[in-house]
Amino acid sequence: MAKIIVNDNSQEVTLPLTVNGLISLNGVEQPDMVSVQINGEFIERENFSTTEIKDGDTVDFLYFMGGGR
Repeated sequence: MAKIIVNDNSQEVTLPLTVNGLISLNGVEQPDMVSVQINGEFIERENFSTTEIKDGDTVDFLYFMGGGR
């Protein structure tokens, strides 16, 4: 088991695990609308299926909302 941080919450996951797998594992709503950072670096959407999560990674799922006045 690997320990990672996802949106400030500790998780234990089984490796190997890709970004797409982590999105699925966490039940992310509207996965086509989420941006992902690993250790502060944005991951390109086309690399979600090949970028692997590593033990100790910090992952953030980010949603950009429009709106305002």
